[in-house]
Amino acid sequence: MSTANSLRLVLASGSPRRRELLAGLGLAFDVRSADIDETPHPAEAPFDYVLRLASEKAGAVARAEPGALVLAADTTVAIDGALLGKPVDDAQAQAMLRQLAGRAHQVFTGVALSGASRLSCVVRTVVRFKALSEAEIAWYVATGEPRDKAGAYAIQGRAGAFVRGLDGSATNVIGLPLAETLALLEQAGLRLPWN
Repeated sequence: MSTANSLRLVLASGSPRRRELLAGLGLAFDVRSADIDETPHPAEAPFDYVLRLASEKAGAVARAEPGALVLAADTTVAIDGALLGKPVDDAQAQAMLRQLAGRAHQVFTGVALSGASRLSCVVRTVVRFKALSEAEIAWYVATGEPRDKAGAYAIQGRAGAFVRGLDGSATNVIGLPLAETLALLEQAGLRLPWN
């Protein structure tokens, strides 16, 4: 697919949520997943972690897609200075949800563009969860929804019922902060649907 100004956009992500968010804006793009090591560096801060991964993903796909503008993102949840990535099993998902229950946590997404332009940003949203009972946690984990989600929850899914409030971008919590992403794409010269 190509945009009206012939600048080809490639989304470097296997995330169906990122694809849906971007497609919902009417943007034309191809999808190519990036295969990189997502292991955090020792003592790496959430801001630095998501920015590094988004940049590495964008760079890896840009090398395979010369001439394209490559968009990549990475999202993590942080609480008490600890990164909460995707749970490896149901027990870890339950442990993560216990950490988040009744408290505020932060969601960080790094967004990076690579190609003719190299631009990036990090967006932070604060999310407040209600207190959760063990029954609520067990029910939610049994739905399977936490399996491939940072912090073991999907705000756009059943876990939306756990959220008391948030400060910042809601689409950031889903995995792609749209306002900031569109600003980067426009800065890189991509014609947006309304231009």
